[in-house]
Amino acid sequence: MNQDILVAILATAITAGTPILFAALGEILAERAGVLNLGVEGMMLVGAVCGFICALQTANPWAGMFLAMLAGGLLALIHAFLTVTMKANQVVSGLALTMFGTGLSGYLGKSYVGTALPVPFENYTVPVLGNIPLLGPVFFQHDPMVYISYLLVPALWFLIFRTKAGLHMRAVGENPAAADSVGVNVFLTRYIYVIAGGMLTGIGGAYLSLNYVPSWMENMTAGRGWIAVALVIFATWNPVHALWGSYLFGGIDALGFRLQTLNVLVSPYFLKMLPYLLTIAVLILVTRRNMVNRIGSPRALGLPYDREER
Repeated sequence: MNQDILVAILATAITAGTPILFAALGEILAERAGVLNLGVEGMMLVGAVCGFICALQTANPWAGMFLAMLAGGLLALIHAFLTVTMKANQVVSGLALTMFGTGLSGYLGKSYVGTALPVPFENYTVPVLGNIPLLGPVFFQHDPMVYISYLLVPALWFLIFRTKAGLHMRAVGENPAAADSVGVNVFLTRYIYVIAGGMLTGIGGAYLSLNYVPSWMENMTAGRGWIAVALVIFATWNPVHALWGSYLFGGIDALGFRLQTLNVLVSPYFLKMLPYLLTIAVLILVTRRNMVNRIGSPRALGLPYDREER
């Protein structure tokens, strides 16, 4: 494999991994606060269709991205109300959200199927960095949303592990009763991070329809929301690990497309299966490691909190 092909695969891995990264970062925020959200796939789809329609009507991809963020946050608000306030089962609520988002996106985007977006995000080369051999074309010749994701990862890491707000978030995810006893508002904290996570997930969905495949197709996420949920476990709830994990999954996806263009004698159906096979393998390995070392998962994840039971 020559250098040009390698650079193309690695650069595509960054692009393909970016929507998964945004969704995974959003899920990390929610799960760190103790709320499991399996509605990621549905929120990504709603973000994708709302962002696409808005960008198409306004000829402004930034407007589309903003609306997608609001749409994802609104669906996350529904999930927060059901699970935090009404104390509904988080798994059931998340699955219902995925089904609702899938149906809603199909309905809203029915008349836009196959329509190309004339104003996708443009790629920009970062001065100096973009000219570095190999690294420049791979990391610094992308659209603005990729660069935003670069900045978002260390920002969220700092928030979670180096700030008082992050300490409160982790406390709520580990032991909400103890956090409540020292004055942390458990319900407000969970609402904030579930909604913020939904906004990031909506951005991840919109990235698909506004840049990666600048058009709208039903179910265009193709399971990326579920990959993002699995990636959170793979990343041990750490944004930095999620960055590399998302690029790994994106690289597998990009490699499959590249092998097809090179006429490699491998079934295209097998190549499409690769990211999902990797997801299953990662879940098996990481789950075994967590069982042995007891690391990673917030202890109150998936458990509703009732102040009367303190």
